[in-house]
Amino acid sequence: MARLEMEGNQITLDNLEKGIDNPAFSSLGEEELCEERDGPHGGNEKKGGEGNGRVASYCRKALQPASKAKSFCKAHAKALRRVFWGLIGAAYLCYFIAACWLNFQRALALVIITAVVIFFVCWSLFKKYCGAKVLMLLSPLWKYLQKSWPWLKWLLYVLLLGGLVTWLALDTAKNPEQLISLAGFCVLVLFLFAFSKHHSAVSWRAVFWGLGLEFLIGLFILRTTPGIQAFQWLGDQIQVFLGYTKAGSGFVFGNTLIEDVFAFQSLPIIVFFSCVMSILYYLGVMQWLILKISWLLQVSLGTTPTETLSVAGNIFVGQTEAPLLIRPYLADMTHSEIHAVMAGGFSTIAGSVMGAYISFGIDAASLIAASVMAAPCALAMSKLVYPEVEESKFKGKESVCISSGEERNILEAASNGAAASIGLVANIAANLIAFLAVLEFINAALCWFGEMVEIKDFSFQERAESITTFALCGFANLSSIGIMLGGLTSMVPHRKSELASIVLRALLTGICVSMLNSCLAARCSRMGRSPLRESGPAWQRACHA
Repeated sequence: MARLEMEGNQITLDNLEKGIDNPAFSSLGEEELCEERDGPHGGNEKKGGEGNGRVASYCRKALQPASKAKSFCKAHAKALRRVFWGLIGAAYLCYFIAACWLNFQRALALVIITAVVIFFVCWSLFKKYCGAKVLMLLSPLWKYLQKSWPWLKWLLYVLLLGGLVTWLALDTAKNPEQLISLAGFCVLVLFLFAFSKHHSAVSWRAVFWGLGLEFLIGLFILRTTPGIQAFQWLGDQIQVFLGYTKAGSGFVFGNTLIEDVFAFQSLPIIVFFSCVMSILYYLGVMQWLILKISWLLQVSLGTTPTETLSVAGNIFVGQTEAPLLIRPYLADMTHSEIHAVMAGGFSTIAGSVMGAYISFGIDAASLIAASVMAAPCALAMSKLVYPEVEESKFKGKESVCISSGEERNILEAASNGAAASIGLVANIAANLIAFLAVLEFINAALCWFGEMVEIKDFSFQERAESITTFALCGFANLSSIGIMLGGLTSMVPHRKSELASIVLRALLTGICVSMLNSCLAARCSRMGRSPLRESGPAWQRACHA
């Protein structure tokens, strides 16, 4: 019968033109065929379908309140967000007032952090809602300054130079010994200028601004009471923070080993610090901080965003990690910009290595000061040794985008940071074993040769402090050449020969930046005892000696 019905309902051209379907292949026809073929079972399936439909209907009714709430949240998302942040702000305000009321001295760190956050939040809101209006109001003044700048800048330079010379004369009159460090500073600058790639193309704005910023930072840190106290407080907080490493290393190695054995006491700090830095990068904290510092250096020195960003990153991370901030732009950077990236890596210390130095007993405040002072000096000396003679593709760009990493969650970021430190820990341990053993052998050989001519205690130990002067300030050593080339070549393999031709000049620049830092520390420090000088690292104590 089904066959006859299908024959009676054939597809015709008229049906195709009118868009009429063949009833034999319709859902009704399929249901009839199924009923005839399956008999009573088809009815059961139909009843089952009705049951499933009822369940779906009940589910929809049960989920109606949730869907209505979702729709309400979408429609009033902006208002709800304001209410949420308002409640969070009110709760924090109550907590802040209670903490300050109970013990203001104890809550001082909380006050400083809160003030910094409020300042930048207000600054962001001001730029967003009032920035354009303020710029419009100040545009006549800006045009006047641009018109008068050719003669106004010379007046400014004369005033600054006169003030600096007067201050140096008055200050040096009290302590004539400081002329030694001042002379050393000037000789190093002239030495680098003598090795400049293009003498006539030197950007003196970058040189003078960089050295000026370094001088002001050093003066604030080493001469002023607020600067000494601020960096001493910051160093103390870092030492307390790194002390939490004992919780992990004590569980793994036991309390006896971490108290008596150097490897189990100091090296785990590098693992902990690397883990924390990775988490901060995942959260975007480090990117924000680096961008703020790079903006200041870029505006003052007139350098491009890419090179400035890398050098600013070197304050916190190592010579191979900082270039990762500008990895997408390395292929198009000029030779001068590449040189600045390398010089910044050679002139500063990584955060993880800073943690290791602190574990050795070196003053954290002085290490932070040395790393911060090195950033503007590295940019300035880089532009002195390798001036820009090419046309940069990044000149005039206001900012460069920074990626936040490939980690999908905070736990993965923490794990990757800890794993990345394994190579560094092994490298430090291997170098300590090798260099201390070689140094002991050389000292024994020198003592033996000295005894032959009645010279007692002839060794490197009177020279060790001077060597540490440069070792602690940066990574400017021969072994770092391989690290630098290996890291940059992996990012831009087609520029390997160019990188190799630049790296030696960058190494020389990094060495001289560390020496300039030492001279400036000796020049800016008071001849009396200060917290930084008394407990400071060998690079600063050697300068005073």
